[in-house]
Amino acid sequence: MSEGSRLRAALAVRSFRRYLLGQLTSNIGTWMQRAAQDLLVLHLTGDSGSAVGIVTALQFLPQALFGLTGGVLADRCPKRRILLLTQTAMAAQSVLLGLLTVTGTVSLLAVYALAFALGTATAVDSPARNAYICELVSREHVATAVSLNSAQFNLARILGPALAGLTVAAFGTGPVFLVNAASYLAVLYGLATIRTDEPNEPNEPNEPDEPDEPEDHGRPRPRSARLRDAFHAITTTPDLLLPISLIAFVGTFGLNFQVTLSLVAITVLHSGAAAFGWLSAAYAAGSLVGAIYAAGRGKPPGTRRLVTTTVVFGALETALGLMPGYGTFAALLVPTGFAAVTVTTTANALTQLHAAPHLRGRVMSVYFVVLLGGTPVGAPLTGLVSDAFGARAALVLAGVVSAVAALVLPAVLKGRDRRSVRAASVPAGPWPVRTRTGR
Repeated sequence: MSEGSRLRAALAVRSFRRYLLGQLTSNIGTWMQRAAQDLLVLHLTGDSGSAVGIVTALQFLPQALFGLTGGVLADRCPKRRILLLTQTAMAAQSVLLGLLTVTGTVSLLAVYALAFALGTATAVDSPARNAYICELVSREHVATAVSLNSAQFNLARILGPALAGLTVAAFGTGPVFLVNAASYLAVLYGLATIRTDEPNEPNEPNEPDEPDEPEDHGRPRPRSARLRDAFHAITTTPDLLLPISLIAFVGTFGLNFQVTLSLVAITVLHSGAAAFGWLSAAYAAGSLVGAIYAAGRGKPPGTRRLVTTTVVFGALETALGLMPGYGTFAALLVPTGFAAVTVTTTANALTQLHAAPHLRGRVMSVYFVVLLGGTPVGAPLTGLVSDAFGARAALVLAGVVSAVAALVLPAVLKGRDRRSVRAASVPAGPWPVRTRTGR
């Protein structure tokens, strides 16, 4: 099947198409709010960078605290019902922040509290939202659907901040939050109109229908949803353990571009906010192209692709720290973004494909805890390295760690599997009893 055919086949699924369009609209609003929120905090604190860092940490901290609980809920409750509740809670947070800002009663403490509330809703939302994709398309289209979902996210990351800048310049930050609240109506409408009883793939002409494996469509299973079952599945399934272990290193050390790009723009390239915006756009553009390319490939990914792309990503990030000027730095950000999104979409697809349906929510919660939960640790470490050795050193170190992890982890896990096989092959007792003859 050609790349275009794979894309059309996934988008021909009515439920997935509605879901994707709703997510795109909502994510554009979310990125608008993120940009406006940073500007609001700078305004409230007199340009305090540490305050912006605290807001970012508060939004990611709940992922580490409650992400696993979100996975349990995703396997225990109907996923669509969870998404309707979490998306409504996010919209309410945006409405409250917008009203406080428009009326001039907003405070820094209120922004902190609402950022934590948004992060909490996101921690519950993420496992259900990503696991739900597998219930909207057939197994052969999962990789394409995951890549398309990543593509809409990166498209929103390009459009959102740009729209936020125009809106803030014309009307201030408050209306941006209200626009984001309105954007949730699109995803709520898409979720409300999805039919779970329709086929999850279009019928091909002149081919007999073949029954697929029954999907749960978010219905709770009679078995109990225990986190230890997910951890057992991950630790005993190499095709799950490798992507989750590798993404832990990449997420903690390699994907802190929200910190490193601003540091390079200001402290190394001595540019302003506009230049930082163009650097962010270059990285996001590469990510978007990478997501579209991955969606077009459609073929289910393998661990070799994950390892190879992670090594390439690490090498590009290392080279990025050595670029001499603004032009070369910005140019190399495009393939770096391409490689970064290829790593994350490949790891995401591998995790979803190899997780049992009744465990998928919990397994995905572990995936997002290691991917996003490492940010409160990795971002401060990146800042410390930058303060001590410079922003370039932080990029070089991040790239080296990512590449080395990709080269070392497969060998370590393969050796672990060999030891497990040898241990399992040793026959159990009864052992012969050796009698003492005495001397």
